Amino acid sequence: MLGCLKIHPFRRNTTANPIYFQSITTIHTTDHRDHLESYTVTPPIKPWPQKLTHKRLCSIITHQQNLDLALQIFDYAGKHHPNFHHNYDTYHSIIHKLSRWRAFEPVTPLLNELRSSRSKCGENLFITLIRNYGIASKPKEAIKTFLHINDFGVKRSVRSFNTLLNALVQNKKYDSVYFMFKNSQKRFDIMPNVFTCNILLKALCKKNDIEGAVNVLDEMPGMGMVPNVVSYTTIMSGYVDRGDMENAKKVFNELLDRGWLPDATTYTVLMDGFCKQGKFVEATKVMDEMEENGVYPNDVTYSVMIEALCKEKKSGEAVNMVSDMLDEKYVPSSALCCRVIDVLCRDGKVEEACELWKLLLLKNCTPDNAITSTLVHWLCKEGKVLEARRLFDEFERGSIPSVLTYNMLIEGMCEKGELCEAGRLWDDMVERGCLPNSFTYSVLIKGFCKVGYAKDGVRVLEEMLGRNCEPDESTYGVLVKAVCETGCEADISNVLSVGGSSNLKIKSDSWSVLLGKFVGNGCDSSVVLDRVLSFK
Repeated sequence: MLGCLKIHPFRRNTTANPIYFQSITTIHTTDHRDHLESYTVTPPIKPWPQKLTHKRLCSIITHQQNLDLALQIFDYAGKHHPNFHHNYDTYHSIIHKLSRWRAFEPVTPLLNELRSSRSKCGENLFITLIRNYGIASKPKEAIKTFLHINDFGVKRSVRSFNTLLNALVQNKKYDSVYFMFKNSQKRFDIMPNVFTCNILLKALCKKNDIEGAVNVLDEMPGMGMVPNVVSYTTIMSGYVDRGDMENAKKVFNELLDRGWLPDATTYTVLMDGFCKQGKFVEATKVMDEMEENGVYPNDVTYSVMIEALCKEKKSGEAVNMVSDMLDEKYVPSSALCCRVIDVLCRDGKVEEACELWKLLLLKNCTPDNAITSTLVHWLCKEGKVLEARRLFDEFERGSIPSVLTYNMLIEGMCEKGELCEAGRLWDDMVERGCLPNSFTYSVLIKGFCKVGYAKDGVRVLEEMLGRNCEPDESTYGVLVKAVCETGCEADISNVLSVGGSSNLKIKSDSWSVLLGKFVGNGCDSSVVLDRVLSFK
């Protein structure tokens, strides 16, 4: 049995990754050309095109995965390629790439170059930059970018203005949205449109100022704008977030009275509100009404209803709706699939959960590690370790298991006493470059102790600590009890020595075992007892 398990030292995968993203901290704040890796006039990539057009350079930069190299390509083209000069499109390409990957430090020098080049600019570059500043939680930079658009000879329009307002909403700067809106014409010479008003409505609702949002909705016709479906849906969403379904329903009816046709999002907002209040019957009625009116559910609609079914512990209906969702070519999220599998297994329907896993494969929605590890956990919990291994092997054929997926199966094998199989899986895990963590070591230690191989548990503990992984008190306590049961003073002394040198703590019940062991017997245990008394 002991020969079956070979725990090897960690193996590091030294194979170079061809799509290696260098740290964006290598991109500096000052002029990027002064800080690029030194190189001669030799092109940074080969083959370098003999005839370089602006369109070709944009394509090269767009498809380049290494940010530093993308900057080198941009720099080389402008400085060394014969008769080539950057234009607005090439600047847009490199700035778009940098901002998308949140590498903003070189952007300011690039913008300064663009402004100095006197190239004719467009607004799209600034819209891209404002949007990415918003995503990166940099609202101040988004505002500064908007304010400086005119410096490039570009007139600010409602498009860049709306992009800025969206960025502010993303970053919960709701008061700033209202301020910008109120000053849109006077300060920025921008006439708001219905999309601008809808963003303001969203900001007010997020701020829980629904009354203010309703006032804006009422004022829109006076501003020459007709509220649309999005306007009413936004107000509905505000009431739903407040838990006021009565007013949410009134807004829905007002939308109908004004001749608008609700879309899938409108119905879904209403359904979500009922589901949050546990009114699943009402939510179902809304979905039925939706389908009767020829509006088809979208992925969010299905997700809301499936989550509600899981909450109601209606696992069978949840599976049926997942199947419907897949038939409509929508892909359920990993978290949603895990939720359904969890509910199925809690209902004792592990086989049905396996069928759902296979259905995902059949529909070309390959289950990920989270879904697979959830199902492996439940199979092992039901004692179906062999079925869990088969599922794991099938998953492994098309995907790379994560440490979580390995851990679930190794734990199941150890629980059942199948240490040989656990050892083989451990070897497979290490060979694939998937490094064991504290949980992996802990389940092995407990597995050895469970079958009476405490000495091997100590060996795993030593390797574990050597890899800077620490066991929890429970694991260490199990090992202490196991070595005490063997009666081998050398093993007891060893485990106490290892634990003491690593400042591990012994739980009170483990102390009781130790004291009972040495106070109660008459053998010469002075060496071990000294270890116990000196343990911190």
